[in-house]
Amino acid sequence: MDRRQCLLRAAALGTAGWLGTGAVHAGGQVEEPLADSVRTALASAIANSAPPVPEFTDTEKRLAYLRWLGSMSDRLRHKKPDFQTRIDFLQTVWYETRRAGLDTTMVMGLIQVESAFRKFAISRVGARGYMQIMPFWSRLIGDGDPSRLFHMQTNIRFGCVILRHYLDLERGNAFMALGRYNGSRGRSEYPNAVFAAARNWVPPGV
Repeated sequence: MDRRQCLLRAAALGTAGWLGTGAVHAGGQVEEPLADSVRTALASAIANSAPPVPEFTDTEKRLAYLRWLGSMSDRLRHKKPDFQTRIDFLQTVWYETRRAGLDTTMVMGLIQVESAFRKFAISRVGARGYMQIMPFWSRLIGDGDPSRLFHMQTNIRFGCVILRHYLDLERGNAFMALGRYNGSRGRSEYPNAVFAAARNWVPPGV
């Protein structure tokens, strides 16, 4: 499912409110055996901890980013009142989604459903932070310290790398990949909640 299909599906489902979850609760990725090559690739993908710095090849791309940033900042204001915290968060999401080859709108919807944009959210199964990362990932592909999953960039990078991994496993099928991310593969509640929430984050002019 490509970006356009994702947005059309979100529009068809309608606005689900700011939480967009209904009876859906943050779940947790299921620990599965990883081939050594996959583990190495995932570990490499999360290793660089340098802060995100947007780079642009032309002025129009930079202006498009600034328009996106301004629009998303306005929409997120009531969840993150502090301006700099809000901008740092949005810049990180923008950077990490592009680094992982993900649709930024869908990831914003995922974060809304998973944590309602709460940095220190913990689910009933122990998933942590904005993108509700299960602690076992720190052992499998990180440095073994699950407390770092509350660090903003670390959490978002883990989440984006894991979602990219699931999309690759599911051959680009966003519905199935989101279900796997939530630990509810094949069920519709969670993917539909993310697609609906994503509608809140469609960029201007799309």
